[in-house]
Amino acid sequence: MILKPVQEVMSKVADLNFYARWNPWQMMEPGSKMTIKGNPQAPGHEYWWSGKKIGEGRLILRSIDQKHVHFSLEFIRPWKSLANDNWLFEEWGNGETKVTWQNNGDLPYPMARLMGPF
Repeated sequence: MILKPVQEVMSKVADLNFYARWNPWQMMEPGSKMTIKGNPQAPGHEYWWSGKKIGEGRLILRSIDQKHVHFSLEFIRPWKSLANDNWLFEEWGNGETKVTWQNNGDLPYPMARLMGPF
């Protein structure tokens, strides 16, 4: 639960300029490189990252509507993998937002074997 209105929360998630501020993987390696391209909250908006600990990849905004933000997630290094990040934002109470974040995709060997039980 986030104590902010839906549109305010969605606007931050769909603007990848804010991504490094709340993304736990980016926080693991503050000195990593990042590049942001495109218009915030618009399809094609991209976030590229590269670092020794966090590897390399990109997040691309695919679509946005009144309740959803959809991203394509591509891991390049240390392994190649594609996934989808889907976000659902729901009004919850008085000016509060319930956020559901779903990620799905394939994990290559050996990551699939290590992460499968989770």
